[in-house]
Amino acid sequence: MRAAPRWNDSEQAPPWLAEPMRRIAVFRALMLGDLLCATPALRALKGAFPSAEITLVGLPWARELAARLPSVDAFEAFPGWPGLPEQACELAALPDFLARMQARRWDLLVQMHGSGGITNPLLASFGARHVACFFDTGGFVPEPELAVPWPREGHEIERLLQLTDRLGAPRLGTALDFPLCDADRTELAALWPGAYAGRPFVCLHPGAQLPSRRWPVERFAEVAEALRRRGFEVVLTGTAAEAALGARLEAALATRPHGPVVNLIGRTSLWTLGALVERARFVVCNDTGIVHVAAALGTPTVVVSAGSDVPRWAPLDARRHRVLWQATPCRPCQHHACPYEHGCATAIDPAAVIDEVRALTMAGERLHA
Repeated sequence: MRAAPRWNDSEQAPPWLAEPMRRIAVFRALMLGDLLCATPALRALKGAFPSAEITLVGLPWARELAARLPSVDAFEAFPGWPGLPEQACELAALPDFLARMQARRWDLLVQMHGSGGITNPLLASFGARHVACFFDTGGFVPEPELAVPWPREGHEIERLLQLTDRLGAPRLGTALDFPLCDADRTELAALWPGAYAGRPFVCLHPGAQLPSRRWPVERFAEVAEALRRRGFEVVLTGTAAEAALGARLEAALATRPHGPVVNLIGRTSLWTLGALVERARFVVCNDTGIVHVAAALGTPTVVVSAGSDVPRWAPLDARRHRVLWQATPCRPCQHHACPYEHGCATAIDPAAVIDEVRALTMAGERLHA
């Protein structure tokens, strides 16, 4: 039976659905938080086309996540492309990549990467029967019937759902998907038994991909000390590339009276990080991927947002996820490192973060009692 959106009985399927949708590719070659925000749209797409094989075309890191997402059946690593900043382009890999994409004879390509200035011409070269995409004014549009003007406002989840709406795919909620399993929890217990020892702990995540998005480490240290005074164990999280931040944070706490923190920076996998966040009372962090992991798992967060577009990226549940930010003329930031005085970060005082932590605790908005 042909997989198709659930059109109303009074409606006739549009011409582009006259042939079966057997092979669908979704292009979203971005980072962890970006991909998690796309899971509601992926879920809607899979719900509308349950018999189709849906392939995620993403950055190589995403293979591990794609393998667990129920809305994704296969994965294709994207080697980068000139002008796309997320990773350096592997020019030598492009001919084989393009040949694979063209050989797949996609029935539908869905561009969920952004406004399409670079990506729409790229996807058109894959030779699919149909291309659904966002577009900017004056930009190239492969198939106008399946195109949506790039939204200038609204949350990222809602923006992406506008494209699946255009395809006639009914929405299946806005919750994020981050599927954990018992093996992840077992692996975490082996890495750090304290996760299941019963003492309440908080994850502190001092890193972010860009220096412009990081709150000063010394301020994280003040928050860490306040958390320890309140009886919480403090666990540092981050990637191996952020080890220096963790070392600075540990050094800032070394002379303080409440003992060492647990430093797991660079020691967790994607899934043991998720298991750790699942057990945490809450997460204190910059606006980066761990925010969306916590949102998916229901763990409250206090987020210091430096430079990012808060209405676009903050978790939808503002009661559970507290985002502190300062409006500045240069937001949203386009810089790798702040060329000014980083006022969007320094305007957030540690006392404000501690107040939000206290509010979350007193309100009982935490995953574990």
